[in-house]
Amino acid sequence: MLLNSKGKHRRPSKATRIAALAGVTGAAVAVPLMGATNASAASVATWDAVAQCESGGNWSINTGNGYYGGLQFSQSSWAAAGGTQYASRADLASKDQQIATAEKLLDMQGPGAWACAGAGGLTNDGVDPGVSTGSGQSQEAQPERKAEQPTTRSEQRSAPKAEKKAESKKTVTTPTGEKVQKGDGEYKVKTGDTLSKIAQKQGVKGGWSKLFDLNDDIVKDANLIFPGQQLHLK
Repeated sequence: MLLNSKGKHRRPSKATRIAALAGVTGAAVAVPLMGATNASAASVATWDAVAQCESGGNWSINTGNGYYGGLQFSQSSWAAAGGTQYASRADLASKDQQIATAEKLLDMQGPGAWACAGAGGLTNDGVDPGVSTGSGQSQEAQPERKAEQPTTRSEQRSAPKAEKKAESKKTVTTPTGEKVQKGDGEYKVKTGDTLSKIAQKQGVKGGWSKLFDLNDDIVKDANLIFPGQQLHLK
């Protein structure tokens, strides 16, 4: 049985990274790809850099999207590279066990198996990470902890929008496009209003000058108030 030499271990949207077995389903035993004759290795620091890009450096992450652990193994690539000897999924294995499995996948497929290979500086540099994989299955008996959800790009994009929305609630736009403070008073300025008219209509003692003093934090010129501003009357 030969592994598909075109297979990669990550989702197609980043790079085609599923280590599939030709004509075989389920768990598989990893065998070297044709042409992968030289042992490959990378330092722990390099794998840390790749994991930082792939998962924010969270080695136990499981977001429920079918990719697990710090290096975001698909289930098929985890099995194909022999990771199931340590744990059923990558997020249940230790960091050292994930790196040991990644070393095998690197040997089989090269750096291209990770979309973050460039960001992490991953190459076949031949540096033995020297990790200790322990006795295996070390984390299987432990209750699976809920991994923190990484911030998605859509969430990152929505944050500035939320800030702008919050800002828009505190300002009004003048006819010239300038933004001025909205205020939080009980009277909402309407088209055609002036401080004098409002003071007279609302019975403000002290007239327009008192109204101006009450709202000097948002009204900078007694002759300029704008529809939508909310003025204090007392």
